[in-house]
Amino acid sequence: MNIKHKLWLEKDGRVIFGPGRFELLEAVEECQSLSAAAKKLKMSYRAAWGRLRASEDRLGMPLVELTDNRQGMRLTEEAKKMKDAFIELEKKINALLEEYQARLP
Repeated sequence: MNIKHKLWLEKDGRVIFGPGRFELLEAVEECQSLSAAAKKLKMSYRAAWGRLRASEDRLGMPLVELTDNRQGMRLTEEAKKMKDAFIELEKKINALLEEYQARLP
């Protein structure tokens, strides 16, 4: 028997942040472009932009911004903090689940 979980954040029953948004931000950070990030994740630009915009609207803060030369995109400091907090929460939950898993027959 294995304990499994999937973590995401909601506001008013609507997704704010979770594994998919995390992957999207990771891809934007790596590719420095929403279009390239969408391609990397095999999703349409429209879907990527829609998810990103929905999260920004629900959080009330921007997660991405244009680079100084306006040729690319980067994560805001808030987005980086959100990613870090999500990673930390996942680690804590996984450690707790491992502890409980060890107690199972």
